[in-house]
Amino acid sequence: MSERPDAIHLIAFACSPRAGGNTDTLLDAALDGAAEAGARVERFDLREMTIAPCRHCGGCASGSGRCVIDDDMQRLYEPLCAADRIIVASPVFFMSLTAQAKTMIDRCQPMWVRRHRGDIVSEARHPRAALYLGVGGGDLPLLFDASRIVLASWYWTLQVFERRELTFECIDAKDAIRERPTALDRARQAGRELASWAGD
Repeated sequence: MSERPDAIHLIAFACSPRAGGNTDTLLDAALDGAAEAGARVERFDLREMTIAPCRHCGGCASGSGRCVIDDDMQRLYEPLCAADRIIVASPVFFMSLTAQAKTMIDRCQPMWVRRHRGDIVSEARHPRAALYLGVGGGDLPLLFDASRIVLASWYWTLQVFERRELTFECIDAKDAIRERPTALDRARQAGRELASWAGD
């Protein structure tokens, strides 16, 4: 089947350092749902990429406005600007996103610079929306709050204003998410609804 020219472009970030872990399993289900809804899916496994921390060097604030570090992050800037939908799948490490996720987000400083200059960051063809898939090993009341705050700042930078999440507490051991009877169905539905959202 040929891809529709107006298909929703969805990018997804697998942020766990553990391949095949609980957030990977949730992400697989969500991407299946998004594909069923007709989205064009592009997945990035951050653990397989070389992305250095932001140097806070100011290079992106002058000249071309591009990051001066030449690594795999350069592959992400264009999709981050162009995508209609974004999924971040990350477990909670020390009450926030993983280092893989946070490093990628910190390297979006060039986009933050553009946003604060009043430039357009989003080049998406459809209204933008994002979904956070999260798991945490504990059951603390504030378990996902720090992740939400980081993501809210990042979403603002990317001009993403429709923000959704699906989180599960007390998930730690590998494959524990499969013991939750409805978890994968909910993730699949979340992916489908994200891809189908019309922006109203």
